[in-house]
Amino acid sequence: MTAKIIVSQYISLDGVIEDPVGMENSGLGDWTGPFTRGPGGDKFKRAELFSASAVLLGRTTYDSFAAVWPLVKDEEGFADRMNSMPKFVASNSPSEAGWNNTTVLSGDVVARVGELKEKLDGNILIYGSAGLVHSLMPVGLIDRYNLMVYPTVLGRGTRLFPAGYSVAQMKLIDVRPFNDGIVHLRYEA
Repeated sequence: MTAKIIVSQYISLDGVIEDPVGMENSGLGDWTGPFTRGPGGDKFKRAELFSASAVLLGRTTYDSFAAVWPLVKDEEGFADRMNSMPKFVASNSPSEAGWNNTTVLSGDVVARVGELKEKLDGNILIYGSAGLVHSLMPVGLIDRYNLMVYPTVLGRGTRLFPAGYSVAQMKLIDVRPFNDGIVHLRYEA
């Protein structure tokens, strides 16, 4: 068994992952707007989640997801899937994880994620968690990037790709436009 690790990220044109869709008052730019990705984008995100066998998160993203997802109700079953599927949180903070079906990966995160990848089968999605992505990227543990690029430039903030890393190092395997100028880019690492 060997799982594939897929980074699934909303991103601005300049690579910033902090609030590219204007959902929160991040102070990173003047562009704001409702969170939208249209029916095609919604269908894609649902299929992506339902094809995954687990979710891998950094501690900050985990804490924000754990505070929200258990309260979400939807007719499409997205919340039920997110709440019931196995979740792994890379953290050296206290090992408690209150969200159901969560395992804390503490210690050497690269080693623990490598072990997880060998143990599981299927796709493991990483949402958010730039620090986690930055630690896994240089050691080759990420297999694919699903990027929903929003038509905005924020100018500053946490970037998905660290300085010196270029998407030219990856293979573009799919481009799909969604509404409102949003484009899905899929890369193999």
